[in-house]
Amino acid sequence: MAGTPLSIIVGLGNPGPEHQLTRHNAGFWFVDALARAQGAQFRSHSRYHGEVCRATLDGRELVLLKPHTYMNRSGLAVRALLDYVKVPVGEVLVVHDELDLPPGTARFKLGGGHGGHNGLRDTITHCGADFWRLRLGIGHPGDRSQVIDYVLQRASRADEDAIISSIGTSLDALSIFVRDGAEKAMNALHTQGK
Repeated sequence: MAGTPLSIIVGLGNPGPEHQLTRHNAGFWFVDALARAQGAQFRSHSRYHGEVCRATLDGRELVLLKPHTYMNRSGLAVRALLDYVKVPVGEVLVVHDELDLPPGTARFKLGGGHGGHNGLRDTITHCGADFWRLRLGIGHPGDRSQVIDYVLQRASRADEDAIISSIGTSLDALSIFVRDGAEKAMNALHTQGK
């Protein structure tokens, strides 16, 4: 079975050391881990409003992006890279924190709405909704009024360890995604811990 076409992986987050360890930066954590595993180094690129690098995974060359536009304007950076690389939006994977999944859980998804996530909302505005997502669970504070503070704070040690563990499992699933296709990758990832 052929892999699912993938050209760009975008990790959503906020730039700057004050945001580096917050839950909202789980997308950055993922692309950082992928770049490290592939021996790739991010470099700032004003054309793409962020940091980019190239990595090869199972023979597939990928461009990784960390937007520096802040979460609410992520789509600006994604659109700029998409226009330069000239690939369909369906070959983009956006990795983001997900309030509706518990820490330690990760899920692939194709298309859909933004679910209140401002980074997804802006990406959909600039690129349409037909891109892949990798949702990294961070849990929910239990009250909508606490969400902003919650995502902009560091997780507890146990939750952070669970998120990091889900990133490791997701990296394994990503190899399956590009080699054997999304369906097999989703089966592998979505049955973890069951």
